[in-house]
Amino acid sequence: MVQTRQQLGKSHRWVVKIGSALITADGRGLDFNALAAWAGQIAHLRKAGHEVILVSSGAVAEGMSRLGWRTRPHALHELQAAAAVGQMGLIQAYESQFQAHGLRSAQVLLTHDDLANRRRYLNARSTLRTLLSLGIIPVVNENDTVATEEIRFGDNDTLAALVANLIEAQLLVILTDQAGLFDRDPRAHANARLVEEGLASDPTLMHLVAPSFGALGRGGMGTKLTAAARAARSGAYTLIASGREPQVLARIAQGDQIGTLLRPDREPMAARKLWIVGQLVAKGELHLDAGAASVIRAAGRSLLAVGVTQVKGQFSRGEVVTCIDPQGQSIARGLVNYSADESRRIMGHKADEIEQILGYIDEPELIHRDNLVLL
Repeated sequence: MVQTRQQLGKSHRWVVKIGSALITADGRGLDFNALAAWAGQIAHLRKAGHEVILVSSGAVAEGMSRLGWRTRPHALHELQAAAAVGQMGLIQAYESQFQAHGLRSAQVLLTHDDLANRRRYLNARSTLRTLLSLGIIPVVNENDTVATEEIRFGDNDTLAALVANLIEAQLLVILTDQAGLFDRDPRAHANARLVEEGLASDPTLMHLVAPSFGALGRGGMGTKLTAAARAARSGAYTLIASGREPQVLARIAQGDQIGTLLRPDREPMAARKLWIVGQLVAKGELHLDAGAASVIRAAGRSLLAVGVTQVKGQFSRGEVVTCIDPQGQSIARGLVNYSADESRRIMGHKADEIEQILGYIDEPELIHRDNLVLL
């Protein structure tokens, strides 16, 4: 059922992401007036019965400010050091601002590795839901002090979308320094028009994005569109709006016409499949012949070894792999039933030949359809 902005404003569970430029006044240090304003609005949402998770950027930018660094470092160890320094001030600021409204907050630091591991994924979901049930505001950030390039989310827009999937939020609000998505770059075109609404899965929206990134954060409008598409997998709507707009969260709750609203246009995925497709880094690739690719696309059938032409990477049974069609397009992801070495030995062979080749058979399918998600 398509919701109006007025209905969406009444959503029970929100994820609110605030970008680095907003939190640190474009890198000059924490903007306490802005933090106070958002804390007040979130307190108002809580009193109205909404559950709110805050995904906050700003640790690295605040650390840069405290260390006197004017440009974002590229070396991972310097980024980690800046995050460690900045995280202290960021969380202290949020805690004091929420306390002023009688609210308690909690720090939750995540890496992609936490959500890639099924047990830790379920633990994170349980912890966040428990915090919300206790009336606490979880403040979520990427654990930049330990994250390596291999396990990074890449940006907090992606993290916010995965958190929305994790807790099945109805609304993801991404606050940025732009009023939303425009039909052309508003910095170069005075007649640029705001895109008020669209579908989260519409690939043409990405053509409207200017290829530029901020000096403080890792994201841009492109990452926000990608995040909206991810959030839509669990049925969440995404609203991209200016964090500098007065009372922006209160206005969204009222259903005001503000920012760019991106709607989900597909049925929400089951929780297990959300976890599978949410993996940002697959352990390997299975290249398919035309027949196997067609069957998976059209009928959502299981993947059999006979339809595999090439196996790339090193993976174990139960890890996530990507299925690639003959044109090189990623068409699905799934949990594989055999290791990479085993998969190479049985690829191109029928199911009744697996036992003869390996000396045993675990499953007749390489990936069962219950563990396979179309992209």
